Order: sequence, then C-alpha cells, then structure tokens
Amino acid sequence: MAALVGAAWMPFDIVAGAELAAAGHMAAAAATIVAGDAGRHVAALADDAFEGREAGSRGGRAAGAYIVEAIDHLGLEPAGDSGGWYQPFGSMRNILALARGSDPTVADELVIVSAHYDHVGYGNASNSYGPFGFVHNGADDNASGVAGLIEIAEALQSMPSRPRRSILLAFWDGEEKGLLGSYHFLRVRPEPLRDFRIAFCINLDMIGRLRGDRVEVYGSRSAAGLRALTVAVNNRSGAKPLELAYDWKIDPDSDHYPFIERQIPTLMYHTGLHDNYHRPSDDVHLVNLDGLEPVARLTFATAIAVADDPASPRPFRPECRRESQSSQQMLEATAARGKRGRWGIGSRSDAAELQGPVVVRVAADSPAARGGMLTGDRIVMIDGVPLVDQDDMVRRLGDAGKRVTIIVDRRGRLVQLDLNEDAT
Repeated sequence: MAALVGAAWMPFDIVAGAELAAAGHMAAAAATIVAGDAGRHVAALADDAFEGREAGSRGGRAAGAYIVEAIDHLGLEPAGDSGGWYQPFGSMRNILALARGSDPTVADELVIVSAHYDHVGYGNASNSYGPFGFVHNGADDNASGVAGLIEIAEALQSMPSRPRRSILLAFWDGEEKGLLGSYHFLRVRPEPLRDFRIAFCINLDMIGRLRGDRVEVYGSRSAAGLRALTVAVNNRSGAKPLELAYDWKIDPDSDHYPFIERQIPTLMYHTGLHDNYHRPSDDVHLVNLDGLEPVARLTFATAIAVADDPASPRPFRPECRRESQSSQQMLEATAARGKRGRWGIGSRSDAAELQGPVVVRVAADSPAARGGMLTGDRIVMIDGVPLVDQDDMVRRLGDAGKRVTIIVDRRGRLVQLDLNEDAT
C-alpha cells in the first residue's frame, strides 16, 4: 500500500538546513509566513494608485517606497548604493536587503532570494495582451512574489540565529523591460556586496495562482542534487507537501535566467500562467492567498537549507543549458518492453540526480505493480537506506529478501511502497 512519508527520508548529501527544518525554531519562523499578511501586501501593491508599477514611472517608484517601508523595521542591513536600500539604474531601482551569515568561514557566500516588483503600467502592444489604456495591476505578476519575499524577510528575522551563509533579499525592477534589474545587479554590484561570492539564487515569479497544490520548478538541473534538496524541504515535518512539477527548459522569461547565464545555480518557483497574464484582469480577488503561504514557506525552507549546507556551494552544472523539454521527455519516457526481472522494475539513471533513478517500466502483475509503483516515480530509498545510484539500487534489490520497503519521489512528494514478492 502506498503512503505519504514525512521528513524521515534524507539523501546522503542532504543539507543541515533540512534537519533544521524539523526543529522548533525553524517551524516557528516559517509559521510567521501567513496568508493574511501576504494578502495585505498584494492588495497594496496591486492597488490602482500604483498605476501598474511600470519600471521608472511614478507608480513604480511608489511601489518601491512601499517595499522599503515594509522591510525597514526588520533589522536587515541596507545593501544598495550609498548605504541605502536602493540600487538605482537609469530611472529604475533595485531594492536590496542583507542578512549576514553567522559562520565567518562561509559568510561571504551569498544566497539570493528574489522577486521583481515592476509590472507593465497601462499596457501597450509590446507588453500586454490587452485591452490597453487600463491599469494592469499585476496582482499575480508579480505582487504575489513580492509579498512572499516580504514574508520571507520577516521569517528570516524571526529566527533566533542566522544561517551560516549570508542571504540577500532582492526586489528587482525593470524585469518586464528585459530583466534589466537583475542584469544590472550582476554587472554592477553595490559596494556593500562586492566582496561576496554569489553561491545560489532562488527567484519567485507569479506564485499567486496555486491550483491543485501544483508548483512549477525551474532550474533544478543547474546543479546536481537540486531535485533531492527541494523534495527534502517539501516533505519536511509538519508541512503538507506540494506537488512539484519540474520543468527543464531555461528561457529568458524571468530573473532566474541572468543567474543561470552567469553559471550560478538557480531555482525558480512559479504557480503557472493563466488567462489574466499581462492583462488588466490580473487583479487581487483572483489571487489564491491560501496557496501563496505554502509556496513562500517552501522558498524560505529552501533558502535556509542552501545557506546552512555544510558542504561547499554546489557547482553549476553547465549541461543544463543544453537540456530541454525534449531531453526531459526522453529520460522519463515509459519503456514499453524489457526483461521483467524479480521486482518488475525498469529504470534509467539521471546524471543530475544519481540518487534518484527514474522508473520507466512497471511490469504487469509484478511486485512493483501490486505495491503501487508508477512510471515516473524516482526511487530514493530502499529499506531505510538512501540510494547512491542506479547500480546500488539494482544490487540492493537483488540482495533483498521477499519483502522490501521502497521510498519514491512522486512529483516532489515522498511515498512509501511495500513490495512483497510472494503476494498475489
């Protein structure tokens, strides 16, 4: 019988942050991220008074002032130019807030958590699907991401001790005009941040339309083991796991792209496009505030996991730039034929996730089929021990007795399967 698993499973390389996620102070910090507070930020930023928050406009500048007011009292360190919060470029302004790391050996390694706060103003033929001339409030795009980031800032500051690495909260401007803010940051680092090495980035864009608990995850191929990391934090104790839809494509459509282009491991969480995208109808009443809360908590847990990783920062995986949806489909495609084998499982190894071979065939009426295994599952643990790789899986399944307990990653959720060779 299949059953969802809590936080007991951890791969060999899972970070200390995942262990921290089960501790009381981490849970308490995550609990400060609440839908009601996020909703107030979404409503404010998506108000007509900000005129669609076009970068460089009076509405965009007013939105920036609102964000600064929201974070100014938290005790974070301004990391913009001239000792302030802003990093100006042209008529636009990034907003940068730093939480310095607690471990002097890695505090100069920077984990960035970001969201863009601009939108498209009144819309035009180049940036809107119409009708034009009306305020495009951008409640989901991206007032939702900004609200989540403000909530993450508050959760970070509520922790009794800082993570080992420094965390930068970055509110980008000019995203809708060509990712201008994130590109400018990477080209021209403000003085307070010039001695830091960027180790990782997590970007939030349009997290306000959670449907069926499904979150799209981009960039998971940019370093080895990122899927395992996100699965671990998604299944942390006390949280209902979300369905994680991993997408291999890397397009220049949000602020994760400049970091991947610079060979910096990067993730992006996104709840999907919709018919209101870049239209005046993307308004507050359509935002799923109850869904925004778990996505922001997942982001917070991911950031802490990376910031507290006891190992060196994960190296960038350049192969991700050559992978695509076609590559993903080829790896995950069901194998129609194959030798049945003892348990009825056919799998493929994944170069970016060696500890999670992909199940591509489940033989009919086999122990795997009777135990509830599905194609697309990733086997991550056998009889309480995480896998090393596919060869380790094959050896251990061959050596196993008549019964074996397998934990699989099924779309980001950990599921326990009990296989019985003698069952009929």
